[in-house]
Amino acid sequence: MKARTPASSPHRLRPPPDGSHALVVLIGCYLMLQPVATDLYLASLPGLGQTFGASAATVQLTLSVFVLGFGTMQLVVGPVTDRWGRYPVLLAGLGLFAAGALACALAPSIELLIAGRFVQALGCCAAVVVARAIIRDVYDPTSGAKVMAQASTILGVGALVGPILGSLLEVRFAHRGAFVLAALIALALLAATLARLGETMREPDRHALAPRKLVANYLRLLRAPEFLAYTQAAGMSYAGLFTFISGSSFVLIQVLGVATARFGYCFATCVFGYLLGTLLCRRLLARRGLLPTLRLGAALSLASGMTMSGLALAGVHHWAAVVGPVACYFFAHGIVFPGAQTGAVAPFPRTAGAAAGLLGFLMMVLAALVSGWIGASYNGTVYPLVLTIAAFSALVFATVWGWISRLRVR
Repeated sequence: MKARTPASSPHRLRPPPDGSHALVVLIGCYLMLQPVATDLYLASLPGLGQTFGASAATVQLTLSVFVLGFGTMQLVVGPVTDRWGRYPVLLAGLGLFAAGALACALAPSIELLIAGRFVQALGCCAAVVVARAIIRDVYDPTSGAKVMAQASTILGVGALVGPILGSLLEVRFAHRGAFVLAALIALALLAATLARLGETMREPDRHALAPRKLVANYLRLLRAPEFLAYTQAAGMSYAGLFTFISGSSFVLIQVLGVATARFGYCFATCVFGYLLGTLLCRRLLARRGLLPTLRLGAALSLASGMTMSGLALAGVHHWAAVVGPVACYFFAHGIVFPGAQTGAVAPFPRTAGAAAGLLGFLMMVLAALVSGWIGASYNGTVYPLVLTIAAFSALVFATVWGWISRLRVR
């Protein structure tokens, strides 16, 4: 992999470990905070309603408020990193994540827990935006896609273990155990960042936060076909994944009778598919290039979505008929998502923070809408969940094989 050497910066403590395994691990751990913030407490969602006497729609706000806060603040955090550098924003974000998680663990009401989730979202937002921007700072576009795939593998390991731990913590400590563990993870990452990482940005853009330039940068991105096409592919794929995140505990536990203690294993099976997908993605990118890799992932996404919806419509209502196809969908997501993210940010080296922020904002707005839809449409059956995932799988296929393929031909 080819790595750039950043110029000196007033925020920099030491040279980042360019091109090293340590840097990739740190990037993967920053990205992993997002599934830590969501997957770790999924098994607690049904129990939150009983603990706080709240409806399913209110409990779903603990997820949708996080997603909205995470997505919206990326529009601010991205340009802030372009102006002040990645390092100070990253440190502040890790501290906020830990504080928000502890607030959730100690919350005496569902309203205060939702407020704590918003604080946690701000910290998670900073870490994820900085992780994407660091890849653009340090690596050339081709190597960046491979690094994103490697980091996504690390993310997948965390997401694989998270639901299992979350289920065990829910049985032993209720929801508070998951949030305490999330806070400890963030504090450990903060210590590792202080010890290992410095500033990676070559030269801060002193005008990045000027309102006129900020608007101009975002408008330029929204007019760029490359940004829109790759963002749509990433967003549609992530929306299908987030559909399962939002509704899996209700469908698997309440509809299909999976025990709470075993829910984590079902979810981890799906995440294992994602982990395998990221491993294959790295090989495909090296051997076949970005477009063939995205095409294969999109085709697998469509096949899994159609299989799952077909089984449901045929009356096969068993947990395996959901978990099996979703694991295949997660596998396809592991192939599509790393390349689509990198493809959206790579053409904009001067405004990588803004591009990463806008990409994340658009994905999270869509995820929040999906979360709201799953909460509102839940009717005690599998149909809203499986048909929504199937629809997004078709949109991924259409975006990659239609729009992105035409861009590459040009």
